[in-house]
Amino acid sequence: MSFFGNILSKIFGTQQVGAESATSPSTAGSAAANTPTGTVDVEAVLDKALQDKHEKLDWRHSIVDLLKLLDLDSSLAARKQLADELHYEGDKEDSAQMNIWLHKEVMKKLAENGGRVPDDLKAA
Repeated sequence: MSFFGNILSKIFGTQQVGAESATSPSTAGSAAANTPTGTVDVEAVLDKALQDKHEKLDWRHSIVDLLKLLDLDSSLAARKQLADELHYEGDKEDSAQMNIWLHKEVMKKLAENGGRVPDDLKAA
């Protein structure tokens, strides 16, 4: 499963995993290919996970904290892998800029895949 597929799996559960794994990496973000049968309130799922963590993680602004919240690898190498998968064209050595882009892109892709994401989190 792709790195983004792991994010989808953690947030959407099994209903999304089958749809994501049936697509190629180039179409993994396509809303048409991955529309789940129901809508998932991404904010509610992540806020619930945050309550269960009992740890201060700012998933709304930090890709690292979002990945930690989902119990996924948040290392620089993992984030570079995610950047490659999502077709980041910037300098991956500028991790601050890459992280900002990754967070916005992940939120955008979650929305494209049927997630209900607050507008302020999917803004370009």
